[in-house]
Amino acid sequence: MSVLLLVTSVTSILQSQDAHAAQITTRSLTLQTGAGGDGGSKPSGVVNHAFTFTAPGSTAIQSVKFEYCTTASVTACVAPAGMTATGATISGGGWSIGAVTPSATAPYITHSGTVNISAGVTFTLVGVTNPSATNSTFFVRITTYTSTDRSTGLTDSGSVAASTATQIVVTGTMPESIVFCTGAVISMVGSIPDCTTATAGSVTFNQLFSPTDTATATSQMAASTNAASGYVITVSGTSLVSGGNTIADAGGTATSVAGSRGTSKFGLNLVANTTAAATPAVGAAINPVSNIGLVLRGQATTDFGTADSFAYASGGSTIARSDYTSGGPFPTNGQKYTVSYFANVSGSQAAGSYAATLTYVCTATF
Repeated sequence: MSVLLLVTSVTSILQSQDAHAAQITTRSLTLQTGAGGDGGSKPSGVVNHAFTFTAPGSTAIQSVKFEYCTTASVTACVAPAGMTATGATISGGGWSIGAVTPSATAPYITHSGTVNISAGVTFTLVGVTNPSATNSTFFVRITTYTSTDRSTGLTDSGSVAASTATQIVVTGTMPESIVFCTGAVISMVGSIPDCTTATAGSVTFNQLFSPTDTATATSQMAASTNAASGYVITVSGTSLVSGGNTIADAGGTATSVAGSRGTSKFGLNLVANTTAAATPAVGAAINPVSNIGLVLRGQATTDFGTADSFAYASGGSTIARSDYTSGGPFPTNGQKYTVSYFANVSGSQAAGSYAATLTYVCTATF
């Protein structure tokens, strides 16, 4: 008879609790990055806890308690080590952190009026310190009340679970870098020059040399660097020679291509040329186009960046650089230059097969 009475008594208590508290539904706890940059699940991180749930009925409430425990609602609540909501806030909607006997591990929020939350709500506690244990699950028991200080009027309840997690730290090293290549043709992959596609460096003029017309040819080069002082590209080599005969350098100062026709001159530039003044339409603008001060800083120097003009000093010339703006730094993403070659000859230029060997050097200063 005693056992029967005990069972009857326990059943009566459980039925009494069930009658006063229904389960909230669609409930979750999302750990969000805090104002200081701590990731949502970082152990001991000061983060934001966003609670979302739906009340099963239409009872108007005035307070909600969030009790942090190491277990769900089956056993007595033991607070997770290191967890605290002291100093946490909640913004908007007329809700505030309760001030009556607040608890660091069981904060509650209160509203001056009654609120119906049967349509679903999200409450975000801002500035909660996560439990200190790594890769550890914790639970929050949510209870709603009709009173403003969660002292009376328990209506609905339910638990949510979350976990701290070890932060993954991914590290890598970017070394000092320079990428430079030359070839007859260099292809682009999207907007990036691909030096693995550079073809051989043998190029041929488009026509026989003539005192009444300009012969042209092109090659390409590409460069990028993370050097703080950027890069400088120079060219040196021979002029066009055939045995003992030479087509002279155009010189280090920009000279009109068309204006030099009928005179033996060999030179180059790094821009798109037009048909103005009978200059051949050859070459191309730097690709991608420079945006000085941002991430595409390469530019031809003045004497090699003037359309329809050419220059070349076989002893060496600076033809492009990435350090044009003042102040620095001057790292730059990859850009492709098209080098246009021009050959004018006089009527007395000796016949022969002419060739020039040019060496391009890109120097980055770190």
